[in-house]
Amino acid sequence: MNIRSLLAATLVAAAWLMQPSAASAASKEEIDAKVKEAVENFYKHTSAGRSLAGKAAGMLVFPEVVKAGIGVGGEYGEGALLVKGKPVAYYNTASASIGFQLGAQIKSQLILFMNPKVLADFRKSAGWKAGVDGSVALATLGAGGEISTETLKEPIIGFIFSNKGLMYNLTFEGSKISKIER
Repeated sequence: MNIRSLLAATLVAAAWLMQPSAASAASKEEIDAKVKEAVENFYKHTSAGRSLAGKAAGMLVFPEVVKAGIGVGGEYGEGALLVKGKPVAYYNTASASIGFQLGAQIKSQLILFMNPKVLADFRKSAGWKAGVDGSVALATLGAGGEISTETLKEPIIGFIFSNKGLMYNLTFEGSKISKIER
């Protein structure tokens, strides 16, 4: 396979990842089950995250965000917005990237809206883009598993993790989050 064929195949795969299709869309029940599992997994990795989530006005959970690329890449995932622990709406997240990249990964993303105003702004948006419509402070853990005090002051706090723990050097910037009907 030559480089043009490989690039074309990558572009097709990235475009496919970016398109929410009815055929591949998960049901409410599937999303709810995966969201519940992702939240439990998150709580296992950080007790500070559990405490913080308890103070949040809402929690947006994407249990499986698939990222793949060879030079050109994309990522896509579906999840639910939880308010008081119950799903109130369903969303997808998608982004594209160009640059040195090779491979694929699955990660979970969790975004905490720490006050009712930022949650309301998110919910009434037609398509929310991280870094444009709201800045997401990516949480990192310090000594003893505590979240930095500067992060705790932010109105929107995000976590990226896998089944192996919190992941670092990743970002929410450029991710577009759109409501999906179920």
